[in-house]
Amino acid sequence: MKIVLSVGGSLMNPGKPDVDFIKGLSALIVKLAPKYKFSILCGGGQPARDYASAVREFGGNEFAADEAAILMTRANAFLLAAALGERAYPRVFTDFGDAAAAETASKQIVVMGGTIPGFTTDADAALLAEKIGAKKLVNLSNISAIYSADPKKDPKARKFSAMTHSELVELANKYDQRKAGTNFVFDNVACKIIARSAIETHFVSGRDLKQVEAAITGAEHNGTVVKG
Repeated sequence: MKIVLSVGGSLMNPGKPDVDFIKGLSALIVKLAPKYKFSILCGGGQPARDYASAVREFGGNEFAADEAAILMTRANAFLLAAALGERAYPRVFTDFGDAAAAETASKQIVVMGGTIPGFTTDADAALLAEKIGAKKLVNLSNISAIYSADPKKDPKARKFSAMTHSELVELANKYDQRKAGTNFVFDNVACKIIARSAIETHFVSGRDLKQVEAAITGAEHNGTVVKG
């Protein structure tokens, strides 16, 4: 079974590389790899936000800010590939076509960073899932599920255990700002992509690898399942 993992950059690099998290995640992926075929998209984390902000301070536009942030996603992807060792394809991909070709031809795990300005790694993960025909995408972040509002700012935010693709699109349209370094659990472009291809998507806390494993294997978990 093909699984795409979208790994939030803040898990991998909240200011500096979180070596323990990367080791733990890579160990889980290796454990499950005999049964599942993984392709992985890595976010940029705090360094991506810092670099995008610096570019703006220097007078750069949003395209340039995106370019700087993308470089940080690829650096994080390199770290995860290094942790996976020989189980990972020996290249961090920047192109969907090349990644899909490697995924088809190789038994190794494909790891990517961002692709082009204007697209978040959420959207990249959704597009990769479309490209390779994956029926499940698992999103790992610092947030344990989809909420009606930011749970860090609104104590009344309601958690969704399950929702439809159209409900997720509606929520994303409300909160997505379409700027490098802004935070929404899954941007509106990504939501529309998984909706048009009916890709079952799971949102779980990346800090709890038991929840991640449950989402991958189809067991019940404490996050959000989006389908239908």
